[in-house]
Amino acid sequence: MRTPLETDGRRNPTLAAVVLPAERTRVEAAGTGWFDVVHRDSVYEAIRVVRERPVDAVLVSVHRSEPVQITALEQLVRDFPGIPTVALVSRPDPRSNETLLQLGAIGVREVVDVSTPSGWQHLRQVVGHPASRNAARILGPVLSDLAEAPTDARLLFQAMIRMAPETPTVRQMLERIPMRPTTFVSRFLRAGLPSPKQYLVAVRLLYVALLLERPGYSIADVVFRLDYSSPQSFGRHVRACLGMTASEFRRRLTFELALERFRATMITPYRQHLNAFHPLAAAGTLDSGHCARAGLAIRGDS
Repeated sequence: MRTPLETDGRRNPTLAAVVLPAERTRVEAAGTGWFDVVHRDSVYEAIRVVRERPVDAVLVSVHRSEPVQITALEQLVRDFPGIPTVALVSRPDPRSNETLLQLGAIGVREVVDVSTPSGWQHLRQVVGHPASRNAARILGPVLSDLAEAPTDARLLFQAMIRMAPETPTVRQMLERIPMRPTTFVSRFLRAGLPSPKQYLVAVRLLYVALLLERPGYSIADVVFRLDYSSPQSFGRHVRACLGMTASEFRRRLTFELALERFRATMITPYRQHLNAFHPLAAAGTLDSGHCARAGLAIRGDS
């Protein structure tokens, strides 16, 4: 019996929608329990939403994809390639086929036809995934490295990676884990590992590298998204951690290189320590109450 680990997420996925007034209530109804919807009146306004907050997908009605919207969509697809752009078809429309051809030409690959009930389920599947794509890109390699680590160590790293974008400090992280900060830090020290702060800082820099891969984000956007206090403090932080400016970070350190560096400096040298590490429970076990309070879920799977 193998136990895959995943958090239940701190928020529903977010969908930025540019649709007809008549489509709004139907999109909201389809999203109930699956995703949250942020409505905007134009694609340019949706791009602003993408820059200012976590967005998991953008939905645009083909029935309002006039030329100016097509131009904006091309910018969205180009500048934010990691965020799916979904075309919505809700009714017969003589112009729809032509519009879909235009959208395909600029890189829109996902089309949802909600003129049938199965279309709404398709939309839920596209948007309502349990984990963000950014977290998944980090989690896969890290959890693979921790394959032999105890369950609670894997749970902790999974929680840390998922919470890192909106959790600048270890103290904030521990608001969801039932443990005193001094106890938590001392367990890392006794295990011969870097401190929790060092791990959290390193994971947050992975998210910086991910966001800076997207041309649509400025450094100021990334500072805002990840709750750094100011671009100046972020610049000092990057120089202290990596010995380079924020601009050099963007130019030189791709996400793949940043992830390779994280694994080489924070995981591989400590593999033996991590394989015997029990950060959340002295006996190496977690009950359901601990998991719930930490925002974690354990599912059995064969």
